[in-house]
Amino acid sequence: MAKPESKSDLKKAAERRKAPLATPSDLGDNAVRDLTGALNELLADVFALYLKTKNFHWHVSGPHFRDYHLMMDDQSAQLLAMTDPIAERVRKLGGTTLRSVGQIARLQRVEDNDADYVEPLDMLAELREDNKDLIHHLRGVHELTDDHKDYATSSLLDVWIDEAEKRHWFLFEASRRTGP
Repeated sequence: MAKPESKSDLKKAAERRKAPLATPSDLGDNAVRDLTGALNELLADVFALYLKTKNFHWHVSGPHFRDYHLMMDDQSAQLLAMTDPIAERVRKLGGTTLRSVGQIARLQRVEDNDADYVEPLDMLAELREDNKDLIHHLRGVHELTDDHKDYATSSLLDVWIDEAEKRHWFLFEASRRTGP
């Protein structure tokens, strides 16, 4: 039978839970605060855009169903693939990252769409604008990483900007109306 924990043991355990996750960084406290704050906002946006893209993927209909469904599936997978590297950069820099859906909701800048039905072309237009906004935020974080000489995060952002530009391009071309 396990020995019951003493009040002293419980107090020590409570103190350990409050202990910061002190990952050392040579970037300095201000840089760590600025970079991890910006990356956590970016992470919240990526999670929100992932879920919105998946929502539209699940609910798209109409004559272009297959094309749109597959494109949104590819795009949502690409967004989900960004989440772990963003969170791990936050930890490598010495910060803490998102812990809950509530925290994502507080930080996200991507607007949710809870409508029961959205026209397919409206889905594409909304995702196109969301990806355009994400590109803007990615570039802003890139400027910050450059200012703080965080070249590792900058190189990741280069790839993510390119991927977001491709998503934006595909959404633009898929939603282009033909005719006069």
